[in-house]
Amino acid sequence: MTTLHFVESLRELVTGVDVVLSDIWGVVHNGLESFPEACEALHNFRQQGGTVVLITNAPRPADSVQRQLRKLGVADETYDAIVSSGDLTRLYVADHPGRKLFWLGPERDGSIYRGLGAVLAPLEEADYIVCTGLYDDETESAEDYRGMMLKARERKLTLVCANPDIVVERGDRLIYCAGAIAELYREIGGEVIFYGKPHRPIYERAMALAGERQGHQIDRRKVLAIGDSVRTDLTGAREFGIDCLFVTRGIHSEEFEGLDQLDPASVLELFGHPPKALMRELKW
Repeated sequence: MTTLHFVESLRELVTGVDVVLSDIWGVVHNGLESFPEACEALHNFRQQGGTVVLITNAPRPADSVQRQLRKLGVADETYDAIVSSGDLTRLYVADHPGRKLFWLGPERDGSIYRGLGAVLAPLEEADYIVCTGLYDDETESAEDYRGMMLKARERKLTLVCANPDIVVERGDRLIYCAGAIAELYREIGGEVIFYGKPHRPIYERAMALAGERQGHQIDRRKVLAIGDSVRTDLTGAREFGIDCLFVTRGIHSEEFEGLDQLDPASVLELFGHPPKALMRELKW
């Protein structure tokens, strides 16, 4: 399939759908404010008996993500559960007790280690790296960390990436995320473990939680993913075997000007395999 299917509302797509796995940043909010129509759409789907699991590459535990959502005005009734890449990273740290880790990321992500007894150490003494982001994502890019990554590669340290996103929206700007540093490290020959979309573990965890809510194992044919990133949301859904609704107002918005006029070759170049449907912004 190389044609694009545009829809105006979520309700056009959810007949026969039991579970929605929705991205957060770029779909539900932009880091500064929530999108009321998107929240209403997810809430209405739940009112019809559907289950909504928010899946996010946020490098923090789910309860920290929930607190941020509340501050931005996203009601708890919008969703049933949250799965974060931070949760999966915490499992890795917990499975390596006593091992020294070098933490690369801003102080605001400190909750990722809460209750784990993590042993933090300088790069020169660490056994592995956990990257939750850049120290100052307002001014820095991955290139600012090339020297550090070269030193890490010399020591053959594994880098655990707690947020595979390359960039994310903050208001009307794009800022770099942990994924940008992780990709740089991989390019220079370093070993990287990615947690979060598009990698399988976060989808498996989300499906398990959805199954608990529904009271039965979930048929992937009855699942719809929602996201705004080709690299993480669309690729992750396709590789996991579920349909995807692609929201174009997010990080790719400039690329999608005139999207409805693309020829099949351009569609393939942009998407690879196109999503089930596209919508500018999530609405019911």
